[in-house]
Amino acid sequence: MYSLVFVGLALVTLPVGVMTLAKRYAINSSQSAPLVFNEDGTFQISIFEDLHFGENAWDQWGPQQDINSVKVINQVLDKESPELVVLNGDLITGENGFLENSTVYLDQIVQPLVDRQLTWASTYGNHDYDFNISGEAILARERQYVQSRTTKMVYGQHAGTSNYYLPVYNSSACTYGGCTPLLLLWFFDSRGGFLYQQKDAEGQRVGQPNWVDTSVVDWFVQSSAQLTETYNKVIPSLAFVHIPTFASYAFQREGVDPRLEPGVNDDEPLAPQAQGWCADGTNDGSCEYGGQDVPFMEAISGVPGVIALFSGHDHGDTWCTKWDSRLPNMTFAPEHKVNLCFGQHSGYGGYGNWERGSRQVLVTKEGLTRLEVDTWIRLESGNIIGSVSLNGTYGEDEYPKTNDTMTHCPTCNYTATSVRTKHKPFRIPEENKK
Repeated sequence: MYSLVFVGLALVTLPVGVMTLAKRYAINSSQSAPLVFNEDGTFQISIFEDLHFGENAWDQWGPQQDINSVKVINQVLDKESPELVVLNGDLITGENGFLENSTVYLDQIVQPLVDRQLTWASTYGNHDYDFNISGEAILARERQYVQSRTTKMVYGQHAGTSNYYLPVYNSSACTYGGCTPLLLLWFFDSRGGFLYQQKDAEGQRVGQPNWVDTSVVDWFVQSSAQLTETYNKVIPSLAFVHIPTFASYAFQREGVDPRLEPGVNDDEPLAPQAQGWCADGTNDGSCEYGGQDVPFMEAISGVPGVIALFSGHDHGDTWCTKWDSRLPNMTFAPEHKVNLCFGQHSGYGGYGNWERGSRQVLVTKEGLTRLEVDTWIRLESGNIIGSVSLNGTYGEDEYPKTNDTMTHCPTCNYTATSVRTKHKPFRIPEENKK
């Protein structure tokens, strides 16, 4: 049996039987050197959420938003020195894009990273999928940059694009397949938006499911088990997905404590995966929530070693919670504790004027032994808010409350044509309540 794989940008054929899982990963990875911890035992990640480049390019304010979003990226990276940047979905406002230039906005987004010789990895969100834009097109653009680590490890009609993992090693002395990773980074595509170049009989765009597909869930569970077997140990991991799961919604309904779970909690109720879909897979507007993200939630909480899942999508939510018990309106309890975290709305595109910024995640070798990481949000003003330790007592320790500061695009003149609208309100229908 043979498998087609990429080496750099070249497609080659190799016998699957002679390829270890580690070697298979190496071939599918970016052209960059492996990710490694610093000599001081740290590895930092900067997460940029909901940049929404390309809104209303035909109006004066659209391009001005993008200029200010680039400034946010620069201002954050002037203060932080990450080993990896994560672009966690909704890089582009696809419904405002044109086929001929829809991915050019990626060049603007990554220029500050290229200038600093920083490497990055992306997930794609619901606004990255529309009639004129697709995850595949964004990935093709990303792969023109040697600094991009975004790739595709799950194939299939319904899988989405940005599903893959990256290992982080102890030092640069490690070669692919020669060392055991200290950390795994999982990236999931929550899809959503609309199917590329498809319209229905009425000429309307065709909606795409907005949850992590079961084929991806199966890949995640199987790959995790293979990695555990290959390295004879559970490797701690962090995960990234654009649209949050229903577990975050269920916790928010119980109440977010501004002292125990510091952060902005203005998007209430938040919009989870499977919002607007029926259990049978139809999205005709008759259902609020179909429950299709249950397999993903079970996997995230069932695979050992997952420390935290980071999401965006809801621009007015920036808190973290420890999911360690069965929540209301849910049919199962998590098998393992996992932290569910929102990032910070990073772009001037998209709805809301919460001060822009970027969630930082600091991983230490010592902390990994306890499945702990530290995290904070760096605002465009330079201030730090929401600094917490996702440790064994998170959710019990008290922290300072987060100030709900606002900023506005200083050079934008918005008009009635603005598409800066919030997600549809979400509620659980009576028949879905437990």
